Amino acid sequence: MSLEKDISQRSFRNEYQKGIVNLIYTYNWMNEKMKIIFDKADITGQQYNILRILRGAGKPISTLQIRERMLDKMSDTSRIVDRLVLKGLAKKGVCKDDKRLVDVSISIKGKVILEKIDQSNTDMDAIFGSLSESEARSLNKLLDKIRQSD
Repeated sequence: MSLEKDISQRSFRNEYQKGIVNLIYTYNWMNEKMKIIFDKADITGQQYNILRILRGAGKPISTLQIRERMLDKMSDTSRIVDRLVLKGLAKKGVCKDDKRLVDVSISIKGKVILEKIDQSNTDMDAIFGSLSESEARSLNKLLDKIRQSD
């Protein structure tokens, strides 16, 4: 279905305006699809992102290091980490090298949650089911190019 039909808009000023609206619309559409997957695990997209970062780090890291790697740079990393700790998905401890810093690591329960989500990768991949691998690669290049215009 076309964007015009999906949002009941007859036309756009130009292709650039349509591209911006299409990105916003698609972002919201994808958020809803991913929310279904995350709801099953009782986590948010931001919590998933932090758990993914912690698992990838393989060792305790600071909230500053987490923030550098986050997809959503505007998020309140410390608040999200605290919620993960309350859920038992992450652990906090004093940094061995600098007692002023707090280190964060993923818990066993957090790893189990990620493993369950990893098993639903086919659900995530299905979101792009209408694209070939070559088209997905081209899309990634275009999205990277848009962000480089800043």
